[in-house]
Amino acid sequence: MKVIITQSEAIDKGIWPQVMQWFGIGNEDDTWPTEEFILTEEQAREAGLLK
Repeated sequence: MKVIITQSEAIDKGIWPQVMQWFGIGNEDDTWPTEEFILTEEQAREAGLLK
């Protein structure tokens, strides 16, 4: 299973720093609130999105 999350959703859920690390995004990199990131099921569980 794959889980798609946007940058704004990740920020709202407090997992944006973790998503940044997984995808190699730095503070200086440009991202958009609607930009989508595809997480593996394991990543989604680790982030607390799945139980």
